[in-house]
Amino acid sequence: MNEEFDYDLTPSQWEALKALRTPQSKLPRMSRYTIDGLITLGLADINGDTPAITAKGRKVLIRGSSLLLQDLAA
Repeated sequence: MNEEFDYDLTPSQWEALKALRTPQSKLPRMSRYTIDGLITLGLADINGDTPAITAKGRKVLIRGSSLLLQDLAA
């Protein structure tokens, strides 16, 4: 397992990270606390006044999605 992309995110952080993939005009309201946590981890940043997913955040999301699928299959 690649430790670089292995994060123990809360369900709200996973949902926020998934939501950040959508166009900025369609972003749902998200908790500032959740977004700040993702920014601290380097998974999101602020673009103007709107949160945005980073390249690292995309990699973590892809990695985490496959791990979640493995957990469901078990």
